[in-house]
Amino acid sequence: MRIEFTLDCCDLRRTATFWQAAAGFVVDGVIEDRYVTLTGHGVVLTLQRVPEPKTVKNRLHLDLLVDDVEAEVERLEGLGASRATPAARQQFGQTWFVLADPEGNEFCLARDQSQDDSDA
Repeated sequence: MRIEFTLDCCDLRRTATFWQAAAGFVVDGVIEDRYVTLTGHGVVLTLQRVPEPKTVKNRLHLDLLVDDVEAEVERLEGLGASRATPAARQQFGQTWFVLADPEGNEFCLARDQSQDDSDA
């Protein structure tokens, strides 16, 4: 079984450009200015153009795990992301930020603790 994710958006080009720069995805396919498939890090993310804008909170979101959260927040804001919540959140010893892509789709940004776990 394979699992792929699909993200609705109104502006395919802007959303694809954001996710390419934000997460290092590459365009794997385009279908009739309706779909753009991005791949990277073992993930397939398909962007689907829809006529209506996002109006409610996502029920599913992406988590981006990075080494330097504060620097990455600044970089992503420079690419067009916005803070969905004004301050960092904290739980279970983890600190994260909730951001939104230029279309308003929320995603989380947290420190990658996998190196911490491998050192134990």
